[in-house]
Amino acid sequence: MTVAEKTPVTVSARAAKRIAAILSKEPQGAMLRVAVEGGGCSGFQYQFDIVSEREDDDLVLNAEGYSVLVDSVSVDYMAGSEIDFSDELIGAAFKINNPNATASCGCGTSFSL
Repeated sequence: MTVAEKTPVTVSARAAKRIAAILSKEPQGAMLRVAVEGGGCSGFQYQFDIVSEREDDDLVLNAEGYSVLVDSVSVDYMAGSEIDFSDELIGAAFKINNPNATASCGCGTSFSL
């Protein structure tokens, strides 16, 4: 059993509600893909895309009846993470609460392990 299987990625109620609102305006079958890519000021960054197809090895999460996909490589970087949504005076954005991140940038979109 991998770390990702022991501690899966989760979606908060706030994020699920926002994901449902976004995907309800997209064509039928649209899904949100969350991935970890190299880059950003801290070494890794999160990428959010709306897609219409899933890969066989994707982790599929439910967000109020809509699918959130995390590819198998990103799952290892995100094990134990929660996808959350924050709506504050300075702006609204998805946030990944990642227990594996040892540092992150000020904007919260990149991190290091």
